[in-house]
Amino acid sequence: MNILVTPPVNETHRALLESAWPGAEFSYIRSKELTHADVLAADAIVGNVPPTFLAGAERLRFLQLGSAGTEGFPEALPAGAKLANASGAYGLAISEYMLAQLFAILKKHYIYYDNQRESLWRDEGPVTSVYGATVLSVGMGDIGGEFLKKCKALGAHTIGVCRSAHEKPEFCDELYTLADLDELLPRADAVALSLPASPETVGLMDARRLGLMKPGAALINVGRGSAIVTDDLIEAASAGRVRAALDVTDPEPLPPEHPLWRTPNVYITPHISGFFHLEETLNRIIRIGAENLRRLRMGEELLNLVDPETGYRKAENRAKGFYER
Repeated sequence: MNILVTPPVNETHRALLESAWPGAEFSYIRSKELTHADVLAADAIVGNVPPTFLAGAERLRFLQLGSAGTEGFPEALPAGAKLANASGAYGLAISEYMLAQLFAILKKHYIYYDNQRESLWRDEGPVTSVYGATVLSVGMGDIGGEFLKKCKALGAHTIGVCRSAHEKPEFCDELYTLADLDELLPRADAVALSLPASPETVGLMDARRLGLMKPGAALINVGRGSAIVTDDLIEAASAGRVRAALDVTDPEPLPPEHPLWRTPNVYITPHISGFFHLEETLNRIIRIGAENLRRLRMGEELLNLVDPETGYRKAENRAKGFYER
């Protein structure tokens, strides 16, 4: 059994992975050094590889992604191979990023930072609070759910929007589907997007929906940049109707000359809320990967198994809570 591992693992991670499949041959090759031949030789992979490298990988039985997103992988996967994502690993890091950005907007931290650079000692007036605010999360996976949990604990009224109807979690005061979004946007003081790329999410926040938002509301996007029509956001933010914190953009990377960089009321980070910037994120990915290798060896149901038809994780085998130890 040849198992390829691409994340930047340490000795503790290696020991955990290797204990999951005693006797297997493990290859630890960082993504930047990876070749097509490395992928062709693998029976199982933990971590992301270029989807084009999956062409001809007839030996592959299982691919454990290091990402929550699966774009490009279901259609590239060899026949018979199973695919799992790392949903559950990113909720801690990205929800904290989202909360930090929400606080920065509500408390006018960006305005005061701009004033500091101008040596300007000026009171910018009233601020608002998460307490008593209505927070709308469009996307109720691990990331959106963890964000709403934190907002609920701080006294917000929480509303979730998910792809399909299911039971409302305790931390969510109201739960709807995308069909209800237009009625919800005018109520929200903050709108958070944690959506994958799909036909139903591309261009979701266009000029019409941005216009439905409460004047001055915060918009936070950590999913995919394509969920927001960039030109429409530039117009809305420039007019002061929306304050947006973006960790993802369309296009991405954002070219230096792009006007979004200089748009007032828009605050940009270069897709850094997730990845491995928080050590615990990588720890969780490795725990999920190791458990799935053990389950694959034992013939058990895998965690976070992805439905190849939808690209979404199957709800009944989510890894939620498994890694929290």
